[in-house]
Amino acid sequence: MPSFNSEIPHELGKEQAIGRLKKFTELIRAKFKDQVSNFEESWSEENTLDFSFKSFGFKLGGKITVEEELVKLDGDLPFAALAFKGKIEKEFREQLSKALA
Repeated sequence: MPSFNSEIPHELGKEQAIGRLKKFTELIRAKFKDQVSNFEESWSEENTLDFSFKSFGFKLGGKITVEEELVKLDGDLPFAALAFKGKIEKEFREQLSKALA
């Protein structure tokens, strides 16, 4: 399965970044409500958000790991969505950057 990865630096500290990411998932659901369904999330460790959702018939998922000055995104997408990998990565980076600004 193809993957996508991004690292987003921040100056919030781990706890504040986690707080913003918890609100981030609510914003994503609201902003993309017509494009995203079956959104699931869970904090598997104190600093790792596991997520999955469907968009345009594709199931996407991955994890976001929060560190003191960096957020790491590791996602998976189906082969059928490979043509959209760049767009998906860009949108995740932009939305995470906004959440952490």
